[in-house]
Amino acid sequence: MSHPITPRRDERRPVRMAATCRTQSGMRDNGYISDISQYGCRLTTSTLAVRIGTRIVIRPQGLEGVSGTVRWIEGPHAGIEFDAPLYGPVVDHLSQMHAANQPVAVSSC
Repeated sequence: MSHPITPRRDERRPVRMAATCRTQSGMRDNGYISDISQYGCRLTTSTLAVRIGTRIVIRPQGLEGVSGTVRWIEGPHAGIEFDAPLYGPVVDHLSQMHAANQPVAVSSC
């Protein structure tokens, strides 16, 4: 089934942030966020099996959980659209603190 491509509302910024994620059904995994904007992010996990439309809560290391919906999947990567946009200065801070060229430690559950 083909899904229409919609243009991004905001530029994604490259980051490398450890995160845990949980689906509504209770499945959990650790992974990382590799890009982020006010409206969404790219999440990479090793074992979490999700489908387009799956509701998910992502908890970046050191932050509160952010809820959203899976909008696309490509291998271990999933595009997440946040339910509510992140505050712009928060995205600025995260992109500075977690620049994509920094290593990230991913812990196990």
